[in-house]
Amino acid sequence: MDADRIDDGLLSAWLDDELDPAQRAHVEQWLREHPEDAERVRQWGADRDALRAHFDPVLNEPVPASMQRRLLTRPLSQRPWARAAAVLLLVGGGAVLGAGAMWRWQDLLPGPLAQSPRQWVHRAAVAHAVYAPEQRHPVEVGANEEHLVRWLTKRTELPVKLFDLQAQGFNLVGGRLLPDASGPSAQLMYEDGEKHRVTVYLRKPEAGTPAAFRFEHQGGLNLFYWVESGCGYALVGDLPRDKLLALAMEIHRQQTTQAGTGG
Repeated sequence: MDADRIDDGLLSAWLDDELDPAQRAHVEQWLREHPEDAERVRQWGADRDALRAHFDPVLNEPVPASMQRRLLTRPLSQRPWARAAAVLLLVGGGAVLGAGAMWRWQDLLPGPLAQSPRQWVHRAAVAHAVYAPEQRHPVEVGANEEHLVRWLTKRTELPVKLFDLQAQGFNLVGGRLLPDASGPSAQLMYEDGEKHRVTVYLRKPEAGTPAAFRFEHQGGLNLFYWVESGCGYALVGDLPRDKLLALAMEIHRQQTTQAGTGG
């Protein structure tokens, strides 16, 4: 390991143009000599730009006076904008230090809200908003790479399955590893012929997480989520509810068929 290795804080400061000329030159020399770090920094920038593109319009929306009165009279832990505000603070302040930092905004929230069992559903929505628009690097490992399932299964300690959604018009793009509240999670991405994308977020659920199918609408996205055989699933996309439900039911059918056969 390099004794004089540049830490992530300095790399982030370089990305946000916060360094003096000497420091900037030093970091740029490091990045030229360490292509893996250069690629990480590039991904941080893509994450930051995607988050800004997704959430910046909210800053320009006026808050109705009636809503302001209601929100200001409620405890902070009950205010529905608290999570979005925390995300915007991170994005606006340039504090996105890669995919792991996407979830650190939870530390800013009051205990009951930060520990909500449905926070993972929100993380699934944010992950979709960040990576679904990506054209050059939407996934870490492509669908044609044989180690995709082995890699995600080993890292998440979940029986990751690549669902076949071709009958519904969707083909697998690939997958990536993501951070979750208590460990790694996985995201699988699918795309149809019209370039509509959906993602499947997989993670280990906490004890007591409801297993039944649930539906939510977050930030222009529809989500179906459920727990089955010790794995939490969240299917996310901007498809109409009925079309997304058909995909969710097919994923559930394939997952339960696999579990039943032990395959």
